[in-house]
Amino acid sequence: MPAVPRKVSVLPWIYKENRIEGDNRLRPIANALRLAYKPRVLLRLNTKPEPIEIDAAKSAVVVVDMQNAFASTGGLLDIAGVDISGAQSVVRRIATVLEHARACGIAAVHLQMGYKPDQSNAGGPDSPNFHKELAMTLMNRRAELRGKLLTEGTWDFEIVDALKPRGNDLVVVKTRYSGFAGTPLDSMLRTRGIRYLIFAGIATNVCVESTLRDAYFLDYWPILLRDGAMAAGGTTAHDATVFNVENFFGWTMTSDDFLAALGAPVSHERSEA
Repeated sequence: MPAVPRKVSVLPWIYKENRIEGDNRLRPIANALRLAYKPRVLLRLNTKPEPIEIDAAKSAVVVVDMQNAFASTGGLLDIAGVDISGAQSVVRRIATVLEHARACGIAAVHLQMGYKPDQSNAGGPDSPNFHKELAMTLMNRRAELRGKLLTEGTWDFEIVDALKPRGNDLVVVKTRYSGFAGTPLDSMLRTRGIRYLIFAGIATNVCVESTLRDAYFLDYWPILLRDGAMAAGGTTAHDATVFNVENFFGWTMTSDDFLAALGAPVSHERSEA
């Protein structure tokens, strides 16, 4: 009778002998094993239009453009006259979500929009981005703003203090609305075995929706936190994205429902249904 194969974990052996420190050849093996032996934690989410189940070990919270440009007084949106009164509520919700998501082993990804000081990655006059993206149009029209909006190294470019990335968080700098356009985001997620993406950030109807759509096209499972995002253009623009996501590109839920799925206390801040 043939012997029955027995699964043996070599991960403890690697660490027991401390071989990972002494032999660099074992590092790729250990990294692969860390992914393979992640504990599987299934979460049942109260999403719309129907509930879905995700694997926490294969999930990430994607925080889109929570920078001073979009969430702070004196930033790009504020200078442009866009109402940012809802931004601080979004910041607080995302901070709470990140705290409990990290504790459950869910990855955190920060997308950060910005250009080099010489604008060499902005596209130039032959690119529609040069003529339509808000920071570029304002800097082109107003000389005193050149090099100050969404420019690497400036206050406008920085992620807001309350949401600064932590040690193991991924940070992806992008130059277009979608976090997948011209960046290594897709390969970074696939390398870590991530399939489920929980989206939050600003602006719902621009960079959040653009990245979420691309995620859907790349066969990720996109979930939008409805109260963890703010639109550029008011509630009508926000609601249009929610409609698009629920009907065509993914699922939506509230941050409190997500926290409940994680077994975390829900916030006492008013949340839309």
